[in-house]
Amino acid sequence: MGYDWLGPVMFAGALVLLSGGYPVAFSLGGAAMVFGAIGVSLGVFNPAFMTAMPGRIFNIMSNYTLLAIPYFIFLGAMLEKTGIAERLLETMGILFGRLRGGLALAVVLVGALLAATTGVVAATVVAMGLISLPIMLRYGYSKELATGVIAASGTLGQIIPPSVVLVVLADQLGISVGDLFIGSLLPGLLMAAAFALHVIVVAFLKPSVAPALPAQVREISGKDLWVRVFLVMIPPLLLILLVLGSIFFGIATPTEAGAVGSLGAIALALFNRQLNWAALKQVCDSTLRITTMVIFILIGSTAFSLVFRGLHGDRFMFDLLANLPGGQFGFLLVSMLAVFILGFFIDFFEIAFIVVPIFLPVAKALGIDLVWYGVILGANLQTSFLTPPFGFALFYLRGVAPPEVKTEEIYRGVIPFIFLQVFVLILIITFPQIVSFLPSLTS
Repeated sequence: MGYDWLGPVMFAGALVLLSGGYPVAFSLGGAAMVFGAIGVSLGVFNPAFMTAMPGRIFNIMSNYTLLAIPYFIFLGAMLEKTGIAERLLETMGILFGRLRGGLALAVVLVGALLAATTGVVAATVVAMGLISLPIMLRYGYSKELATGVIAASGTLGQIIPPSVVLVVLADQLGISVGDLFIGSLLPGLLMAAAFALHVIVVAFLKPSVAPALPAQVREISGKDLWVRVFLVMIPPLLLILLVLGSIFFGIATPTEAGAVGSLGAIALALFNRQLNWAALKQVCDSTLRITTMVIFILIGSTAFSLVFRGLHGDRFMFDLLANLPGGQFGFLLVSMLAVFILGFFIDFFEIAFIVVPIFLPVAKALGIDLVWYGVILGANLQTSFLTPPFGFALFYLRGVAPPEVKTEEIYRGVIPFIFLQVFVLILIITFPQIVSFLPSLTS
């Protein structure tokens, strides 16, 4: 009992390495090796625990659910690298440009669509920042509104399915990916609707910060416009409906739907005459890099969890979290605050592989619905990724924003959207039916 502090110190040591910028997989694996050796030398860690490591790695490699990750990454990368996402944003801008705040509305809608196809925050924020931010600034949008709506819409990839984040989260919570996708759909759409409503209200109250596009800029109209809308918008929408519909109605597993979606993305690129060897090479390279990163993190976190459990750190954390004042409410408050703060410093994959397994036994013991818990975790992280000064979405946007856009303007721009996200998160927590309604229809 005298060495129960080793588990928490190991956890803190891993976080110190991560916050210092050391590679995640090696931070977790290195902490496991060092503290495993310390535990053996003190006689409190049984080396036999490590014999389970090869079997666990094999289970990771043969996990059918995780196979969905490269498919969804490939799908999103194909839409981005072949210019389909860019044409979609341009067409939506022309379609809504005649309205005050129309460009910002287009960004919200395209952000939701890209979230439903890429599921990767960095890709969505960077793509929309490169394409739409210069246009919005050119036609008189305030820097705060333009940057805020781009960063906020880009984070929708955390919660709108099909999302890589939700696939990983479902695997770590031990629940169906399809159930988590269905449960997160209404909260994700509610978040997007809140952003759109905010844009409409701001454009009505302050027309100067979100003007309509000049007539001469909307270069096409009438029949030509609707032909472009049909050719540019309908195919991606059909692809999204095909992927999500096949999952929701039980026709295909998320992995199978991801494979179909990848083929659909290739067909769209071919249809738009954007499929070439250079683009395909970039897409495959991006898919391989991100997938390899996720798998190596998962292997490192497996070693970490083995040693953490061998040092009785899991028991220490369970006793601590399960006996918080307030029962379920106290646990939710502490776990949400912990995830929110960690989201400033480390990416979602690290949080899912390190923290969620610690929270999971406590959530089960307290009788918390794991699908609902997974959705509020995703919504919470979406807010964390947007919150200054460390939000990841802000860094992504800062990297592609023009020099005249100051960092403090980006920070000011996202503040209203942070409040909107917190409001929707409170709604999801207060009314769990928002999450459970669609799954109840399919059960």
